[in-house]
Amino acid sequence: MKHAIIYHNPRCSKSRQTPALLDENGYEIEEVRYLDTPPSVETLDELCRLLNVEPTEIIRTGEAEFKALGLSLKDNATNRQAWLEILHQHPKLIQRPIVRIGDKAVIGRPPENVLSLF
Repeated sequence: MKHAIIYHNPRCSKSRQTPALLDENGYEIEEVRYLDTPPSVETLDELCRLLNVEPTEIIRTGEAEFKALGLSLKDNATNRQAWLEILHQHPKLIQRPIVRIGDKAVIGRPPENVLSLF
């Protein structure tokens, strides 16, 4: 059976729709509830590389936590490694869901984005 990993928050409607799409297309789903089990810095780095984005591009800047932490994407003093650490320590800031199949990954917003992985 084909295997997919989904990093998500099942309380999010988009995150709930994405596993259904994977299941309909014959994928065995490994669910990572990233609020309960934050991805490691290394995993976040790998996901960013697979997504072909910088860590700042998977940050939910509209979250109250982003503002409460005094973060700004314009902060040139915060480097890639520091952003990965921030995402690891504050997983609520990670875009969701992120789906990985093999050596490819997409952000499932909208959920149909995962279809590009098949």
